[in-house]
Formats: sequence, structure tokens, C-alpha cells
Amino acid sequence: QVQLVESGGGLVQPGGSLRLSCAASGRLASINAMGWYRQPPGKQRELVAAITSGGSPTYADSVKGRFTLSRDNNQNTVSLQMNSLKAEDTAVYYCNALIRTSWWTSPSNYWGQGTQVTVSS
Repeated sequence: QVQLVESGGGLVQPGGSLRLSCAASGRLASINAMGWYRQPPGKQRELVAAITSGGSPTYADSVKGRFTLSRDNNQNTVSLQMNSLKAEDTAVYYCNALIRTSWWTSPSNYWGQGTQVTVSS
């Protein structure tokens, strides 16, 4: 019913930049929030950045000043511009969205398939 399709990611040298994008499709009565999580090797999944409808983005302390989250409500997309990348940013990045598929149901959490970001020289 709902799909989150991610694009971007890959291998980049320290100090470089990458842009991740995520598009939501399917039954979308409303998208309450969208954002990105990441899971470094051997660690738990953690919030990177998120934004609610009409709100301002929130960021993990580790990415503030380097990452920028943007959302296009008309296109149902969210993008993460990642600058000044560090080795510790290496992780699988997951798009996340809180979506209501009909007006009479509660919002549910949806995840993309994940995209690998590797920062290495």
C-alpha cells in the first residue's frame, strides 16, 4: 500500500558530499513526518534528521551543521544533503515516514529498503 523508494548513497572520500532522496507512493492520505535514520556497522539504528508537516527539521547532534534535510510536500519526497562527510557517517541509511493511509486510521511507521553510505579514502 505504501512504498518508500530511496536513491543516492555510495562511496565518498572524507570531506565529500552525497545527497539521499526518498519518494513516498501508494495510499497517502497524509504524511505526518518524514526523515532519515542510519545504522552503522555493529550498532543500533539511530535518528539522523526528521521533519513534521509544517515544522522545522530536527537533527542528531553529530550531523548538525553538516547535513540538511528538505521536504517537498507536493511531491511526497524528502532529501538529505550530506556535506563534510566523515568516516563515522558510514552506515546504511533508511528513509522513514509516518503515514496515514486513510483518514479513519492511525498513522503507521514505514521504512525504505536502506541505502549504503561509505565514507573512506
